Amino acid sequence: MLLRCLRSELQKCRRSPVWLAFLVLPIFPAILGTGNYLGNLEALENGWYSLWSQHTLFSSMFFLPALLGVFCAWQWRLEHTDHNWNSFLTAPVPVRDLYGAKLILAAVVSLLAQVCIGVLFLLSGKIAGISGPVPPELPEWLLCGALGGISVCAVQLFFSLVIRAFAPPVAFGLVGGILGLMFTAQGWGYAFPYSLLCLGMRANTPQMELDLKPFVLSALVYTVVFAFLSLRYLQRRDAAAE
Repeated sequence: MLLRCLRSELQKCRRSPVWLAFLVLPIFPAILGTGNYLGNLEALENGWYSLWSQHTLFSSMFFLPALLGVFCAWQWRLEHTDHNWNSFLTAPVPVRDLYGAKLILAAVVSLLAQVCIGVLFLLSGKIAGISGPVPPELPEWLLCGALGGISVCAVQLFFSLVIRAFAPPVAFGLVGGILGLMFTAQGWGYAFPYSLLCLGMRANTPQMELDLKPFVLSALVYTVVFAFLSLRYLQRRDAAAE
């Protein structure tokens, strides 16, 4: 049943304009980060690592939370319009499968976004004329960033479920990204879901040693807690009132 729900979500995605945001938004931090790197070569002398610090500073704080926020808000948009909650809540499918399909698809988008960021990073490095080997830590940065992004997706799916309007959850994602950088700077990064993006990607500090146990535990806890809150909200929602 979960696979059928997932196929249904994928069909909704095929011709959706939401993919335009997925294709366009990662380009901006690549351009800004590369431009900042080239404009400060006298201070940024560590090649690939310096370029990564500039790319992730923009992507983890602004563009990636916005991208995930847009996608999660769009996933609930169909249910929020045209009184579609009646058909959604009365479908002969467990609510956990309906929600699980959305969370899995959001997790896939988080991973694809990291792949896109990695490809743009490599292209930007070649364009900037950086010599030397690519950092061997790059796959770990991307995978940990994707894991942090999944916890952000769980949070965003909950707020997009509760809030009918499209824009407020997206704005919440942007604010969360900025707060995430602030929490990380204060040493509280493991306690805030949006900080997990910064920590996982090693934003602005690519050679930082990440403590994997609290990182994975925090990502898991936030994902489970907000998935539980979303399911409780769906189970208590009255279809007849829609």
